[in-house]
Amino acid sequence: MALLLSLLMFGWPVAGPISRRFDPPAQPWLAGHRGVDLSSFPGAPVRAAGAGRIVFAGLVAGRGVVSIAHADGLRTTYEPLSLGVVRVGSAVAAGAQIGFLSPGHPGCPTEACLHWGLRRGAGYLDPLTLLGAGAVRLLPVSRLAGAQ
Repeated sequence: MALLLSLLMFGWPVAGPISRRFDPPAQPWLAGHRGVDLSSFPGAPVRAAGAGRIVFAGLVAGRGVVSIAHADGLRTTYEPLSLGVVRVGSAVAAGAQIGFLSPGHPGCPTEACLHWGLRRGAGYLDPLTLLGAGAVRLLPVSRLAGAQ
């Protein structure tokens, strides 16, 4: 039910194809890709994927970052951005513009990519699950038989 509600409340933060998928590390301290990269163009408007409250808007390692807290303990992050008029504590609607895409995201195959992250607590999640487009997991037949 929660996934169904998410599908109705969240949308794409920037226009463009997926250039790098979520690839979580085997252990929290190991290297991995804790989000999704979406290829676009410098200056592309970046929008809040869902309604929430701005909990961070500032620079991290010289890049503009915005984090939004959503219902159910979800938090989305967006970088690199040219920060707009968003302020910490402000409520944002789904689809509200939160900044403009900046060039220079490491590993981006195009001029500009948005790194879009999703967390619940300390755990990183695939942001594409908010759109019903996350990785597909097949269950073993034995687990399916027990569910009937």
